[in-house]
Amino acid sequence: MKSYWQNYIDGTWVDGGAGRIDVINPATGEKLAEHALADAADVDRAVRAAKRMHLSGALADLRPVERGRMVQAMGRYLLEHCDEIAEVLTLEQGKPLWESKIEIEGAARYFEYYGNQAETVEGRSIPLGKGYFDFTTYEPFGVSAQIIPWNYPVEMTARSLSAALATGNACVIKTPELTPLTNAWFAHAAEAVGLPTGAINILCGLGSEAGAALSSHPDVNQIVFTGSVPTGIAISTAAARNVVPCVLELGGKSAAIVHSDADLDAFENDVRWGIYFNAGQVCSAMSRVIAHESIHDQLVERIAGVAQSLTVKPGIEQTEFGPTMGAMVSEQQRDRAEAMVAQAGTEGATLVTGGHKLNNAGAFLEPTVLANVSPDMTIAQNEVFGPVLSVLRFSSDEEAIAIANGTPYGLVGGVFTRDLDRATSAARQIRAGQVFVNEWYAGGVETPFGGYGKSGYGREKGREALWNYVQTKNIAIKLGGT
Repeated sequence: MKSYWQNYIDGTWVDGGAGRIDVINPATGEKLAEHALADAADVDRAVRAAKRMHLSGALADLRPVERGRMVQAMGRYLLEHCDEIAEVLTLEQGKPLWESKIEIEGAARYFEYYGNQAETVEGRSIPLGKGYFDFTTYEPFGVSAQIIPWNYPVEMTARSLSAALATGNACVIKTPELTPLTNAWFAHAAEAVGLPTGAINILCGLGSEAGAALSSHPDVNQIVFTGSVPTGIAISTAAARNVVPCVLELGGKSAAIVHSDADLDAFENDVRWGIYFNAGQVCSAMSRVIAHESIHDQLVERIAGVAQSLTVKPGIEQTEFGPTMGAMVSEQQRDRAEAMVAQAGTEGATLVTGGHKLNNAGAFLEPTVLANVSPDMTIAQNEVFGPVLSVLRFSSDEEAIAIANGTPYGLVGGVFTRDLDRATSAARQIRAGQVFVNEWYAGGVETPFGGYGKSGYGREKGREALWNYVQTKNIAIKLGGT
């Protein structure tokens, strides 16, 4: 792997005005590579390149089926280079190699889906009576600024980039400082499939400079951000000054309500994927389990067994699917999670298993389970963003819903029961943008995803996401001779 990576602006690989940043391998704590670091001037050049390309019509004026074919081809390019991308992703992010391959495949799926959707964005006619012809059409916003999180740098970029390109927008992508390397393949894919120069611009920069410059740039027409609530507030505030719409996904504290009639054998698999996949660094992670009092103790024992069954080691050594977990993205993130577990203990929670960093190099945290957690504890209110599961107890359906809805977040939720009436009632009452019934992470690229409350606004995924990137124009024609 090369030791220095550049930014990609207007079809050219360039250095950064702010110098370079070290990219650390979280599994070893050692320097992996250096990446060019963009400043505000680099951001300005990227935005101007995107605007110039958009105004030229080189992408937006294409027949949608042609644009869609290029978007689909980008997904195929990712699959063709899956092995090399996955290795770099594992080294910079820490997840197991087999998880990285799943992420690349998921990223390719977005390009496949939205490439197919490109020619389905249709307007409608509106009857105004004799003498008029009125219709709507959808036009791309223009320059889409996309600020990407570090936990899924390939898949999250694909999610917004594919939909934006399919609808004819030009994109400026600010990669995460911790995991900037793998975004380079989107530039390679754009070149390989023949996207116009300037359609994709990719740069790594600090949020305080490059991120701020991008979110406040007067020539940015639309912003997509995934990350923390404070940063989301800062970005949306800057965008509001330019009257620019945003799509914000700001994390969660998602809960799974497990009733006494739930299939607990199946639920063990949901726990494995829900909280320990990517070491719990997932906005929609199952970070709380709300267990009926009649099965609480049994469920805690089962969940602890899942956690204890996982082998924690460097992701690059985990080539095959299995009960493994890699490093967290950085020692800082690991230490924050460990400190939150310790605080939970002081507030009265019981540490069932895990909760400590490993006695070796790298940002490793043991898979953790906490019991006797009450809804008012810090660990039950704030996002850990690590492999830490809190188990709470309930006695009635009403109490379970109240606990699930008792945080400022509302990204996803879940209910596990064989009773369809109970499941439907809970799904209606859970305050979240997506509710899973009897399988955590049910759904897919086709299903809308987004938050209530402090989990943000706007929807990604599914056809609904297309409307993030287009604006409606109405054309009213007075016909002659009437």
